[in-house]
Amino acid sequence: MKNKLPERWKEVELFRYLELASSGVKRFSGIKKYVDTGSLETGKIKDFVDVNYKDRPSRANMEVKDGDVLFAKMKDTEKIYLVSKEDANHLYSTGFAVLRIKDNSKLISKYIYFWLRTENFQKLKNRECTGATQKAIGETKLRKFRIVVPPLGTQKQIVSILEKAEKAKEWRKEADKLTNDFLKSVFMEMFGDPVKNTKRWDIETIENLVKKTKYSIKRGPFGGALKKEIFVNKGYLVYEQFHALNNDFNFGRYFIDDKKFQELKAFEVFPEDIIISCSGIYLGKLAIVPKEAKRGIINQALLKISLDKNKYNNVFFTYVFRSENFRNTFFGDDRGSGIPNFPPMPTFKQFKFITPPIELQNQFFSIVKEVEHMKEQQKHSKENIDNLFNVLMQKAFKGELVV
Repeated sequence: MKNKLPERWKEVELFRYLELASSGVKRFSGIKKYVDTGSLETGKIKDFVDVNYKDRPSRANMEVKDGDVLFAKMKDTEKIYLVSKEDANHLYSTGFAVLRIKDNSKLISKYIYFWLRTENFQKLKNRECTGATQKAIGETKLRKFRIVVPPLGTQKQIVSILEKAEKAKEWRKEADKLTNDFLKSVFMEMFGDPVKNTKRWDIETIENLVKKTKYSIKRGPFGGALKKEIFVNKGYLVYEQFHALNNDFNFGRYFIDDKKFQELKAFEVFPEDIIISCSGIYLGKLAIVPKEAKRGIINQALLKISLDKNKYNNVFFTYVFRSENFRNTFFGDDRGSGIPNFPPMPTFKQFKFITPPIELQNQFFSIVKEVEHMKEQQKHSKENIDNLFNVLMQKAFKGELVV
């Protein structure tokens, strides 16, 4: 049964108080800033490109005004933005629908901005998207949507509550960033820059830091060794870049049988190995294989390292490897044009690693472990704040918030 709306609340056609800004802009002189859907996140412009009229013909753009609310029309793409005065010189691609208030005495932009972010609207939008290649919501479908409109004073109260809840989300995000920055700061305080080595630690190459066992440093097999026809529904896991990028070892997409595993045993992954992404824009991303990880092998896009615990701490290694100066020094030439690739193995084996006493490395690891425990608690806090925000959003547009 449909919830009854509070008195004086109306459910009306979306365009009673709104209009859809038309495509195309008048010929302009000078430079404007062009933003497409890939350059935008909800509530934030990540980047833009300076363009002139010749670069972007009028039919390809949407010019916006202060107070316009735009959202990505494509299916399963949730990007919503409220245009400010500072955005006056921006042009937006036609991947957006731009909603413009017709009657400011009936509706405020920030209310629409939050309404577009509701789960209900996103579900409706996705359901109505059509198209052969890129599914998107069309104007005809959009005009059939209806919106709940409370009195203007109530809209302002709802916006105020949701703004406060969103601010809490931002604070939580900032706390996560500060925690990560703290660990980087501790690392630099204890060990200094791992390339400049101002603290004059001993230097070792990777060959002197790994276990004295065969295949303790191993690049993945040639792609031809792992053709799709050899994969089975279950068996030994094939580790791929996803695991290194996301530090998610529950994921499993490709498996091989025992015969193939024995054939490729040189590439076996062991608990507490380090796997490193060796190509693409995520070159050099790495993760430590957990103790409970599935038995398996690396694919052609990974490198695995088995460090000697008596010489080098796994977590310490990740901080050295991820440090900005280390990456710029040892990967700079491999991240240029074309597809970035990991340096050849003989080159990698010449990388210089600072080697402080293992006791000091382990002391740093203890600090990281304590902070990671705190981050796990923060994660639950973040989830609670996100859930609170979503509940408030749902209640707000059903008239269930006490305001």
